[in-house]
Amino acid sequence: MKKILYALAIIIVLLAIGQSLNLIPKISLEKYIKIPRSSADLPRDNSDLFNSESTIIEVIEKSIPSVVTIGITKVETTKDRIKINPFNPVNPFETIPGTKAEVQQNIGSGFIVSSDGLIITNKHVVGDTEASYTVFTNDKKEYKVASIFRDPLNDLAILKINAKNLNPLELGDSSKLKLGQIAITIGTPLGEFANTVTSGIISGLGRGITAGSPYEAHVEKLDNVIQTDAAISPGNSGGPLLNSSGQVIGINTAIAQQGQNLGFAIPSNVVSELIGDFQKRGGTFERPILGVRYSIIDQETAKAENLVQGAYVASVIEGSSADEAGIQEGDIIISIDGERISDKNQGSLAKIILDKKIGERVTIVLYRDGKTITVQAILKTAS
Repeated sequence: MKKILYALAIIIVLLAIGQSLNLIPKISLEKYIKIPRSSADLPRDNSDLFNSESTIIEVIEKSIPSVVTIGITKVETTKDRIKINPFNPVNPFETIPGTKAEVQQNIGSGFIVSSDGLIITNKHVVGDTEASYTVFTNDKKEYKVASIFRDPLNDLAILKINAKNLNPLELGDSSKLKLGQIAITIGTPLGEFANTVTSGIISGLGRGITAGSPYEAHVEKLDNVIQTDAAISPGNSGGPLLNSSGQVIGINTAIAQQGQNLGFAIPSNVVSELIGDFQKRGGTFERPILGVRYSIIDQETAKAENLVQGAYVASVIEGSSADEAGIQEGDIIISIDGERISDKNQGSLAKIILDKKIGERVTIVLYRDGKTITVQAILKTAS
């Protein structure tokens, strides 16, 4: 044994002498053992992952008490059916009239924006004016919706319930959104799975989409919406899109029908503007209307058809401000109080009228039978 140890010692000494005299190439242990050269090579812990998870959990726990489910109650009538009566040779076909039944269904989501019972949701969620609606809060309470304010410009609605001491969500500034930042959704997908949470990132900004409801036939074109890859399903409509601080940055409104991981939300700044307008009117749902059904003639169509740009009046509501002002079917409304009518949001007829007050007198320039005429209208309430 001693002989072996002496032999090994002699070999080690000879190797050392050989390497010092460059007679033997140096042996690098890095070929066999990974030796870190800098902090970047050191094994990383999972602190970033844990911090991200902790942030999302905190946002969810903070926000869930403020997210609600919206249900609809309506009476539906089944179709008439034909029954064959073989014992009646003269008229063997007997008509069985349809039956009426009350239908209750959870159809969407929403969130609380004031402690005294203001709820934000999508307009298409509460689009049936003949139905009644119920709000279900996270603590299992039910509230009948007392009033609904439907935004004529966007797919948004404010619901009022008779409640106190609710927990409102904070609205963030959607103009500061960046691609790639965290996005969290909470809602009731498919009208069934309350408090469902999904997360992802902001995957697009300034998109244009067509929004609608699987429960209603209504669709609406929306501009400048937020795109996210956080999963959004039917029933999520009206629920909040949240940032990592728990602020609402968008209102979930649509999903892409022909793609995956593509959801869309209306920016929170649009909601802030809507609430500001509501409060400016003293917390009333009343708003002025002109009283016309119209379609916009944009610049391109106007040139192609040799027309003027504006709002083509398809019909006039009897007894409305437009009717009393002498506006007729077939007129083209060019401007209101000097503001030109266009297909842009800020220049739309609805936007211009919404900025006015009930009882205000407006000057309207029309194009009729090749001539330009001016009329005065006193705006009435829509409610």
